[in-house]
Amino acid sequence: MPELPEVETTRRGISPHIENKLVKKITVRQKNLRWEVSKNLSKEVSGNTIDKVLRRGKYLLLESAKGTILIHLGMSGSLRVIEATKPAGKHDHVDFILENGTSLRYTDPRRFGCILWHKKGSGIHPLLLHLGPEPLSAEFQHLNLYKNSRGRSVLIKSFIMDSKTVVGVGNIYANEALFLAGINPKRAAGNISCARYKILVSCIREVLNQAIKAGGTTLRDFTNSSGEPGYFKQSLNVYGRGGLVCKICDSTLKEIRIAQRSSVYCTKCQR
Repeated sequence: MPELPEVETTRRGISPHIENKLVKKITVRQKNLRWEVSKNLSKEVSGNTIDKVLRRGKYLLLESAKGTILIHLGMSGSLRVIEATKPAGKHDHVDFILENGTSLRYTDPRRFGCILWHKKGSGIHPLLLHLGPEPLSAEFQHLNLYKNSRGRSVLIKSFIMDSKTVVGVGNIYANEALFLAGINPKRAAGNISCARYKILVSCIREVLNQAIKAGGTTLRDFTNSSGEPGYFKQSLNVYGRGGLVCKICDSTLKEIRIAQRSSVYCTKCQR
């Protein structure tokens, strides 16, 4: 599944090509995604200019004067800027055709993403209402994590993957950040000190920034907006390396399941 770095890479890739561009029309070939594509999408958006492309968690927000298009890439979704005349493939479900002859094409083999319209002036969209702070923003502070974790028995890995705690820290990057911070993923969130939360916040930022710089992580279907895969996978310390040796201490990395997700850690380096 594309995580925050992959979504941010996509945002940066498409922004220069679609910002300040007028949407001529929208072609919907397959409306049945995770939720049905908004019925009034084409009517509301056609003839309007995309003013800004933003990101909130794993959602891309295409803003116009009339409202915002929310796009989630789901398990296998991607966005490409192509020539509008390029024939559509089997999994090319939606085209945002621009006045300059290009098209923003949404492709999703598993159809677990979404494209929704939110009219301006109707408040915050319900999908965004309860999201926690952005991990790369000044709002993401270790003191808040420490305070919110007191008395909590939830495992630290599940705690930082909860979008109400902080958005966009998916499974890959939770594994990597906990390794850098030296924290065992099985530790209870409420038993971790304020000092260690300060280190963890720094490590989360470091891992995400490195992944964005590298263009994301190559896993299954993800490629960036240019069709090229990300290369952060080459730098992974623990994720996907269960049974291999730790790059720091040469101990064998242990792989377990936490909340049905693969968790890999070093029993020596992470306490």
